[in-house]
Amino acid sequence: MNQSALNLAAIGIFTMTMSTLLSPLLNIPPAVPAIATFSILGLATLDSFQWQGRFGSIFLDWFASFSPAHRDRVIRHEAGHFLAAQSLEIPVVGYTLNAWDAFRQGQAGLGGVQFDTKELDAELQQGKLSAQLIERYCTVWMAGIAAEQLAFSNSEGGADDRQKFRETLVKLGIPASELPQRERLSILRAKDLLQNHQSAYDALVAALQERHSIEQCYSAIQNAEH
Repeated sequence: MNQSALNLAAIGIFTMTMSTLLSPLLNIPPAVPAIATFSILGLATLDSFQWQGRFGSIFLDWFASFSPAHRDRVIRHEAGHFLAAQSLEIPVVGYTLNAWDAFRQGQAGLGGVQFDTKELDAELQQGKLSAQLIERYCTVWMAGIAAEQLAFSNSEGGADDRQKFRETLVKLGIPASELPQRERLSILRAKDLLQNHQSAYDALVAALQERHSIEQCYSAIQNAEH
């Protein structure tokens, strides 16, 4: 069962516990909390096996979206990816900032910045990547985590980024024992990049807050750097 389904299951258990405790005070029939809990657990199971966790991701992301701090963290995370990709000449072809927008665009997961990966895919099919290309993509994948750490001293997102990072390096035959060190180095490179382009990063954050188009985001970066 994926993480979204597990979170829904946890909500179901919490709901049953609280409703059981409060039902005598609120005159709620005992069957009501049980039905509600089993419904949530059943939905979590269906979501996991039939919808690949999309419903759970949308629900949990919608719930978290009421927090301005969460929205700001997401935007700063994605701005890190966007600016790193732009600086390292990896084209950005789109972005979403929540699971619902990602679902409407036919994407899996919680959304994020989408890159043109033709160059990466072509070299992966050959079973090898140039050292320069590996470094560029690893820096971009870790840039969201780096941006969060710079802004908040920790990172909450980035699980998908880490998975993509590790899966790619494993495909290239990189020993698992080397992955943590390579990840740390990529985060450090991303931090240096973002700090060296602080004005552009701040302009990009403002553009993403206004849901500007890709072209407008590129213009914001260019104007800030001139």
